[in-house]
Amino acid sequence: MEKTLDLTEKKNNFTAVSKFLCCSGFGIFMFLCPLNGTQEGFTTGLSLLTDMLDKFLQQNIPGLLTAIVAISALSAVIALFNKPKILKKYKWLYELIVVSKTYLLTRIIALIITICVVFKMGPVILQSDSTGAGMISLSQTLIAIAVVLSFILPFLTDCGIMEFTGILLKPLIRPLFRVPGRASVDLIASWLASSNTAVLITAGQYNSGFYSKREAATIMTNFSLVSIPFCMVVAQTLNITAHFLLLYSSVTIIGLLLAVIGARLYPLGNLPDSYRGEKKINEEVPKDSSLFRWAMLEALQRADQFSLKKAMYDGIKMTIGILMDLIPIVIAWGTIGSLLVNETPIFHWISYPMGAYMNLLGISDAFNIAPAALVGFIDMFIPALITNAATPEKTRFIIAGLSLVQIVYLTEVGSIIVKSNVGLNLKKLFIIFLERTIIALPLLALVAKLL
Repeated sequence: MEKTLDLTEKKNNFTAVSKFLCCSGFGIFMFLCPLNGTQEGFTTGLSLLTDMLDKFLQQNIPGLLTAIVAISALSAVIALFNKPKILKKYKWLYELIVVSKTYLLTRIIALIITICVVFKMGPVILQSDSTGAGMISLSQTLIAIAVVLSFILPFLTDCGIMEFTGILLKPLIRPLFRVPGRASVDLIASWLASSNTAVLITAGQYNSGFYSKREAATIMTNFSLVSIPFCMVVAQTLNITAHFLLLYSSVTIIGLLLAVIGARLYPLGNLPDSYRGEKKINEEVPKDSSLFRWAMLEALQRADQFSLKKAMYDGIKMTIGILMDLIPIVIAWGTIGSLLVNETPIFHWISYPMGAYMNLLGISDAFNIAPAALVGFIDMFIPALITNAATPEKTRFIIAGLSLVQIVYLTEVGSIIVKSNVGLNLKKLFIIFLERTIIALPLLALVAKLL
């Protein structure tokens, strides 16, 4: 049973206020405060730490990723035949090691790919930056994100700022997007940090009982926009930086509109409002209290329950979970998807209906550019990479905007969403991806006429 804060006692009040202001302040600074110092414009404290660790991993520990993937695969193989009794004492570790045959196969494939890339052996096609080597590089970045994020995240989610913001913004957020007001923090985190950061925040909130399945799935697939610096990278790649302000403004407005619509469509609208364990969220304001006062009271109650020891323990669990579970999925699924995009004509075949739709909208070079409208399901950056420099500027603008609002990227966030058990499998994710694509294309085509 959780302790209830008695705000009539000055000692308790001071402790809670101190935790709320200092710990939440640290979390806000690391996640949400833009800092100067990058070529793309600005970054955050979390991103700076992640980049430092990422560079260290890339340069000094090439075998670390191999060890992680090997432990993940071998422990799952051993557990298939023999489940040690000690695992049953730790449910989180049991769920991590005892996996289905599909995920076991995924981990084995990931191990094979990792060995081929790291030790430069086996099929050359796997060692390309556009396939296996690219996924290995992405995975090393995810390791850096996992380590940094896992131990700093509690300062943002467990110290009261989510409750405070959620209650204040609920009158706006709930009717528009059918999610709690605290989802606004996820949105800001994705804009200033990264989309996978926002998805991991949402997954943690779902596992802690603050979001229902439907709410978590809605936030993950609608609010996890890519960061502003990455938008600039896409604009530079497609040579449309002169129109960046128009691009980012349209992506923001269309992204919010897609969230309003998508929250009410299948499959998101049909997911149950069931919670994992006990429901802990309460954003209802009593009639005898003002909105601000109740937001502050709820924030202080949450901050008073914060424990650094528990936060560190949860951080260790989250880190191990991402390393052993998510990394193999990114390597295996990402490499297979990249091979399909780069080495087979399958996306040219299946994109013909999309080409016809784009042609109907009056988009130039529609059939040639149609694969770029679909390959974003694999990775957010592939559409920009496969778009020919000779493509008309308006079409390049449309592809840039589309790749940024599609959100459901398999290598970046899709694998995290599937593993978070919020009721979305690959089929449902692809349906959401198509819905966003179909709705966004005519809107982007209208905006492109302003060029």
